[in-house]
Amino acid sequence: MAEITASMVKELREKTNAGMMDCKKALVATNGDLEASVNWLREKGLAAVAKKAGRIAAEGLVGIAAEGSVAAMVEVNCETDFVAKNPEFQDFVKALAAIVVKTNPADVDALSSSSMDGKTVKDVLTEKIARIGENMTLRRFARASGVLGSYSHMGGNIGVIVELSVGDEAKGASETTKMLAKDLAMQVAASSPLYLSRDQADPKTVDNEKSIAREKAKAEGKPEKILEKIAEGAANKFLAENVLLEQAFVKDDKSTVLKHVEKVAKELGTTVTVKAMHRFKVGEGIEKKADDFAAEVAKMAGTG
Repeated sequence: MAEITASMVKELREKTNAGMMDCKKALVATNGDLEASVNWLREKGLAAVAKKAGRIAAEGLVGIAAEGSVAAMVEVNCETDFVAKNPEFQDFVKALAAIVVKTNPADVDALSSSSMDGKTVKDVLTEKIARIGENMTLRRFARASGVLGSYSHMGGNIGVIVELSVGDEAKGASETTKMLAKDLAMQVAASSPLYLSRDQADPKTVDNEKSIAREKAKAEGKPEKILEKIAEGAANKFLAENVLLEQAFVKDDKSTVLKHVEKVAKELGTTVTVKAMHRFKVGEGIEKKADDFAAEVAKMAGTG
């Protein structure tokens, strides 16, 4: 068996753009034969995959799976909306969510190393990148247990899971509770709250809202003695719009979410608490490349 040196790995990587570990595997598999290693990587689609790795993947899908009292949500990104609508891609994302439900991986790396169809998730994803021809990334997942409500919006562009804690287990399984959880998941999808409760709100963000309102009122010539009251009012308005429990309930805007939850709890004769919310929107926070459409058309026409 030939010795696989760092310089050999480096040379193969420069030729193929494949990852270092993949290059090492190729060299081991071919007993150090550089050209055979290039072919080995190409046969497995790894050389082509590496070239796609730097491309921005900001489209994609949020998939949700549930089993009993456990649910999971996974976001996988791709480059185009066309691939996001590909049934093979959609099935893959849903299968990933099901794996999270069953195995409860610690993080994305652990999920990537999980078993799928006799291979690792990472290897299956690599094969799909090579076959479909776009960069894809497994970005994040959330897992929840208890009394759950889930909602998928815009064909998987937004996914939500809401967790409830219900004092009476039997009533937690009631249709009334299930409807409440579903309604709250729809609320989170539609209104995109930043925080579950007021005590989770970022103090710096709230202080910034106060500061903006204070300076604006001062510039408008408002009396000094009411500036603080105006600032507090702005902070309360911000929290009412961005804290789930303080938002107007989507099905009855005369009631807040908290009041509606309390009303349902009273009807059921038990306690109901909103424990957590998880909301994924495809591509949020990923900087998308602004394509120059005119330049692209000129390039395709051979005039650019």
